[in-house]
Amino acid sequence: MTELKVYRLEEIAKHNNSKSTWLIIHDEVYDVTKFLEEHPGGEEVLLEQAGAEATEAFEDVGHSTDARELMKEHLIGKVHESQKSTKETKKNTGIITPDTSSSSGITSWLLPLGIAVAAALVYRFLIAPANH
Repeated sequence: MTELKVYRLEEIAKHNNSKSTWLIIHDEVYDVTKFLEEHPGGEEVLLEQAGAEATEAFEDVGHSTDARELMKEHLIGKVHESQKSTKETKKNTGIITPDTSSSSGITSWLLPLGIAVAAALVYRFLIAPANH
């Protein structure tokens, strides 16, 4: 395998339009200019990230194994070692796991609701009758 060309963020940032569209995903640089019209999600989503770090947006979508294979065709280099992202973003493996880092959804109100109901029942059946 040939050594990948190394790019600095300033160079990558210049490629932020439909004439030249580069993305950074997991500290690798991809030229997706020719892929814009073929992208299933539309070219707008790629252009929104053009010339910048797109790892989180890429992983949030949950791209398939086929999409990850297709990416290899557009790989042109990597981010300079001194400018690599320090934020660790996990690669989506296609396995769905519950997100325990966020308190959104049902669990954010289900536990407090359960505690409130239990407290009401304890009061109603144990504490209130004792006061009479």
